[in-house]
Amino acid sequence: MEPLELVDRLAGTRIGATYNQYAESALLRDRLRAYLVDRGSSEIVLVGEAAGYRGARISGIPFTSERQLTGSGPAEATATIVHRVLAKLGLADDVLLWNVVPTHPGGETSNRRPTRDEIATASPFLDELTRGRVAIAVGRLAAEVTQTPYVRHPSHGGAAAFEAGLRREFATIGRRRA
Repeated sequence: MEPLELVDRLAGTRIGATYNQYAESALLRDRLRAYLVDRGSSEIVLVGEAAGYRGARISGIPFTSERQLTGSGPAEATATIVHRVLAKLGLADDVLLWNVVPTHPGGETSNRRPTRDEIATASPFLDELTRGRVAIAVGRLAAEVTQTPYVRHPSHGGAAAFEAGLRREFATIGRRRA
């Protein structure tokens, strides 16, 4: 995976009716490139559904809010939970975070489920970033698309189940390596 090329391709791709936050923002493209370089050797990728309106739509980094990056701007509950749990498990810097659809389906203040066509259009990016890695799906849509085990999405009261699911999946990965 070459992050520069991948991000440029992503910025130039129309993924259905989603908002492509990378198309017009050099800052978000630069952030994503740096993130992908930093996590280039990650063996595990957590795959969510799509960029959220308070998360990657604004920050450019999956499962990450602007507040987590800069200390200001909107916070996003899912991002907060994901980063807190990964830190608690000692894996904050070892896991690549990505989405089935890396662009944002929905409006400036809302999310919607991506369409089948949007998922299909985004699949080359997902395939490239999961190739050679262990994928763990966050939520049922990601599990359906990746054909991998899933952990409960942390939103709407799912934080404890999300953490328990990650512990279970990381233990399974550890046993496979031993």
